[in-house]
Amino acid sequence: MEIGSISSCSKEHQNIYQEWFSFADSDGDGRITGPDAIKFFSMSKLSRGELKQVWALADTKRQGYLGFAEFVSSMQLVALAQAGNELSPDILKNSDLTSLSPPEMEGLDALIVKSKPLAKRTSSDFNGGIQIQPVSPASSQWFSSKSSQKKIPLTAVTSVVDGLKKLYIEKLKPLEVTYRFNDFVSPLLTNSDFDAKPMVMLLGQYSTGKTTFIKHLLRTSYPGAHIGPEPTTDRFVVVMSGPDERTVPGNTIAVQADMPFSGLTSFGTAFLSKFECSQMPHPLLEHITFVDTPGVLSGEKQRTQRSYNFTGVTSWFAAKCDLILLLFDPHKLDISDEFKRVIGSLRGHDDKIRVVLNKADQVDTQQLMRVYGALMWSLGKVLNTPEVMRVYIGSFNDKPVNESAVGPLGKELFEREQDDLLADLKDIPKKACDRRINEFVKRARAAKIHAYIVSHLKKEMPAMMGKAKAQQRLTDNLEGEFAKIQREYHLPPGDFPNVEHFREVLGGYSMDKFEKLKPKMIQAVDDMLGYDIPDLLKNFRNPYE
Repeated sequence: MEIGSISSCSKEHQNIYQEWFSFADSDGDGRITGPDAIKFFSMSKLSRGELKQVWALADTKRQGYLGFAEFVSSMQLVALAQAGNELSPDILKNSDLTSLSPPEMEGLDALIVKSKPLAKRTSSDFNGGIQIQPVSPASSQWFSSKSSQKKIPLTAVTSVVDGLKKLYIEKLKPLEVTYRFNDFVSPLLTNSDFDAKPMVMLLGQYSTGKTTFIKHLLRTSYPGAHIGPEPTTDRFVVVMSGPDERTVPGNTIAVQADMPFSGLTSFGTAFLSKFECSQMPHPLLEHITFVDTPGVLSGEKQRTQRSYNFTGVTSWFAAKCDLILLLFDPHKLDISDEFKRVIGSLRGHDDKIRVVLNKADQVDTQQLMRVYGALMWSLGKVLNTPEVMRVYIGSFNDKPVNESAVGPLGKELFEREQDDLLADLKDIPKKACDRRINEFVKRARAAKIHAYIVSHLKKEMPAMMGKAKAQQRLTDNLEGEFAKIQREYHLPPGDFPNVEHFREVLGGYSMDKFEKLKPKMIQAVDDMLGYDIPDLLKNFRNPYE
């Protein structure tokens, strides 16, 4: 997934780049941000347009900073540009990097020598004289009890994700805690939720090729994988990067602080016994985590046998995932009651959903045309949207395409569709930062509306007598109360939560104990959405734009 690799340059060059990186990283936090980059890269004497390209190609994940690996890539790009090469996304892949010398950086050696005698004193800026306070890894402490007592200084923010953590702690989390957002909608976020790798979830009925799809992408089987025509995957399996091949039980993984799965404990031991993490060293898993799910069965009898809330779990993962693949095969186009509920639980995440018609080489061209039409008709009834969902057609396994069934045109179609889907998957790490901002903004809007709902219900409760009757009346007429809130605060109806789910959770609470509306908290979230997040994006965009 990464365009360059530290291993592509010699040990001698790595040492040079390490020395340069340490010099450019003025605050010693292991990240080179915009101001540092402008000062350092100016010594290359490349044009602003070329440096803009260098940054865009090196910061592939759009994090707003360069780590050491990205810095090495940027130096290789600078060297290639100085040699007269035209920069392009594939230039590092197509160049012989082993023989590439470090770029010419005018005056850098003298600056490094000059800075060495001062190493024992306070660090100085490149302009000289400006004292820089070393930045401690404060982000790891932001979620402790002490961190909420004092504000994190702006100098501690060295990336977009760090900025989101800071804003969450200072502005959004107080609102969520006050109005019990974590009980009604989603658990409070932790450090690991912000730092987690992008996730892709696969959903579908049994034997539609979900596990085989993951195996096809990894080019190998993952620990604990079992493939067969019967319903084989009987649990949720998170396939992620790890130092060795092993499986970790659900109860263990849910309590690990560095894993983003602590919220799953709310589904109980019954679910956690059907949840596991499969770890293995793999270059693709260093950038993407896959979530393999049990096959969705048809019929009411099978649904009631589940010992946990299957729809609730898929909804939880949908909120965390960057891409959701719905898999069908030509012989399993029917959408069962449970599958309909599962797709319904993905409401609000429509932009993440992709449909895959797998095993398409099992039918001939004429049948495939009819199958595609039937699938679109079935999806149209379930999704309740006039827009056409993107459907990828192919046979995603390690076997060659059955050309005798689909013909040469079908084979070419499958290859193009597979390329499109793989391109979609490769884009995920690049868009991960944008997706995190998108999810954060969605959460902030949901928390704000939740605060309006809870405070409105509190306001409608009597001060003394008849509290039980008033609560029952408000619960029964929840649709009407939502409409009142919508009119009073001019809120979009599509942003309101599901009425039935909200009513169900509301039954366990006394509305009289809810908090009144606190305009300062609402204003803080509005300021965050209107000013803080745009400023954050402005600070960590390409410094040469």
